[in-house]
Amino acid sequence: MHFSHVLFVNLCVLEQHNNLHNFTEKSKTCVTRLLRDPKEWGQCEMDRGVRLPFCQKWTLQCDQRTVKNILPLGPSFSFFRLLSSHSPSGTRRAVIREASAHGVGHQYLEVWGCRGLEKSFDLTALSKHGKVYEDAQFACLAWSPCEEKLLYVAEKKRVGSSEKASPSSANQSGELIVLEEEDKNVYMEDWGEGLVGKSVPVLCVADLSKREVNVCTGVPPHVSPGQALWAEGGRGVVFVGWWNEPFRLGLKFCSNRRSARFHIDLKGNCELLSADSGSVSSPRLSPDHRWLVYLQGRVFGPHHQCLLMMLYDIEKRSSSVLIDVIRRAGKGQFAGVYDPLPPQCWASNSEEIFFSSPCGNSKVVFSVDRQTGRIRPVYDTKREFGSARLLTVINDLLVISCSSPNHPPSLVVGFVSSRENKQEVQWTHLGGADVCEKFDWQDIIITPPPEEENHQFSGLTFGAVLLKPDSSSKSGKIPLVVFIHVNYRGSTGFGQDSIDSLLGNVGSQDVKDVQRAVLHILQSDQALDADRVAVMGGSHGGFLACHLIGQYPEFYRACAARNPVINAATLVGTSDIVDWRYSSVGLHYSFDQLPTPEALITMLEKSPIAHAAQICAPVLLMLGGKDKRVSPYQGLELYKALKSRKSPVRLLWYDGDGHSLSRLETQSDCFLNIALWFQQHLNMN
Repeated sequence: MHFSHVLFVNLCVLEQHNNLHNFTEKSKTCVTRLLRDPKEWGQCEMDRGVRLPFCQKWTLQCDQRTVKNILPLGPSFSFFRLLSSHSPSGTRRAVIREASAHGVGHQYLEVWGCRGLEKSFDLTALSKHGKVYEDAQFACLAWSPCEEKLLYVAEKKRVGSSEKASPSSANQSGELIVLEEEDKNVYMEDWGEGLVGKSVPVLCVADLSKREVNVCTGVPPHVSPGQALWAEGGRGVVFVGWWNEPFRLGLKFCSNRRSARFHIDLKGNCELLSADSGSVSSPRLSPDHRWLVYLQGRVFGPHHQCLLMMLYDIEKRSSSVLIDVIRRAGKGQFAGVYDPLPPQCWASNSEEIFFSSPCGNSKVVFSVDRQTGRIRPVYDTKREFGSARLLTVINDLLVISCSSPNHPPSLVVGFVSSRENKQEVQWTHLGGADVCEKFDWQDIIITPPPEEENHQFSGLTFGAVLLKPDSSSKSGKIPLVVFIHVNYRGSTGFGQDSIDSLLGNVGSQDVKDVQRAVLHILQSDQALDADRVAVMGGSHGGFLACHLIGQYPEFYRACAARNPVINAATLVGTSDIVDWRYSSVGLHYSFDQLPTPEALITMLEKSPIAHAAQICAPVLLMLGGKDKRVSPYQGLELYKALKSRKSPVRLLWYDGDGHSLSRLETQSDCFLNIALWFQQHLNMN
């Protein structure tokens, strides 16, 4: 297989796929400023079929706001932990890990100091709560300012029939409460794809001096708490609460879920701090403890929206808009906030907030001035990379992960310019994966022709990224593989108008945009073989891939789809994000809504299954048996439709995988099968 002779059109925003976080140790000051910190990475180990997390350490000698020297990088070391966090002073580190005790899996909270292990709590044996949350939606591990308490989120403890619970017990106020056994057969909702088993989160506080763990009382039962942080010098907690009534909708990758900011003190008194009709996320406290910045959006509608960045004045108890929703943006201009804020995002003077966000086909690091709201780009990705993602800010040192389609992620650091001296940041490369693939790439912006305009949102553009072999490896015509998601109209990074333009137009506008991108590239590059074009994608990308081979049956020679949406009408009752089925086709959603015959007809007409009879390209389907977002029976529906017409189709069923098909053995199997499928049907010898 000669993969160097395959050309890819990538229809997704360039992303970093390294697992880097917790770069938070305080710097040490002497004649020069010495900063040491471990960095967490991930590496696939194919023999064992696992991903191995590991750390690297960099020692930076700094003078004022300049990195003067980088000491040689020491050997990497492997570790296994769920969460970790440095204390405010940088002298202690909290770790939550899993380990086996007497053949049974236990979770431990450990506190490490300069001389080794200081404290250890067997959380499983304490039996105050269920498993600790480690996900990106709810999880936290926060030190109190006094460094004697740790705040985290865990699953609520359930009283099962196997436990010999006393018939009554006393709560912290001394009141008698009755403990009832839970029926093990009662259905427990969870928060959907990627959050299986996470149903009723609770806030937990580990008191290191008293060596005890307590679950916070007073959280309203109709909300699920998460993303918590200490407030009022450790006397209270601010958290995000997601409404779990009347039932839970999938939360992962969905910024449109009803939620609000709450404050709770350690006596259980809870207060609502924001409006309860929107969605909020990413609360981040300023170093001077006077300001709280957070993101806010609408409920329902598109799952990824352009968000407001809000500023909360803690003393005045009032919120104001720091960054508004961007409806449209010019080429290369700031296009709005779409991504969660990094855990540490404030400058040390509490005057600037730093964040990264999609901008066209790239991701860019920006800053916003707290007083003026002025937004400016911080790192120019066009110099060397395609995208940059801010990981954290440590004592005014920005830590950024940079990558491009032909260059794996690497770290770049630089000090924030002072407010008085706005000089250009001096960037220093720390290094990363020492690999640079031998192919070229190109950032493309496309304007739809007049006949494909959305007249309600006219004048929108969209993007694509072209990957192709470098000039030295070309030999004859090159087949083209269209890898969706293209940044079609409706994608993040192009303003809210672009996102709203897709509502009611799925299956048409997005399909036409992908096809227009393919035609544009074929016409602009004569080295491409228009008779050997294949398409692949997952989820909504799989939805589009199957649409393309149905709407343009003579154009594509092969298709590979991972967990594709095939029939939105039959998906209504099986998806954790049932609201998308309505909003995407232009219908209003409410919890008590039942599908009408007219709604089901609309969903069916906008689905790939409506074009299944025209499909003649060979189709490879890859389905996760535990997918809660797009039922695997969606793909099975297309498989049966194609089999009945004797159209070439092959189905791979990964019983233990979910929507992302993320298990290592699944990923490698999918990759090899896709490559072989395209090699066979594109005549790649």
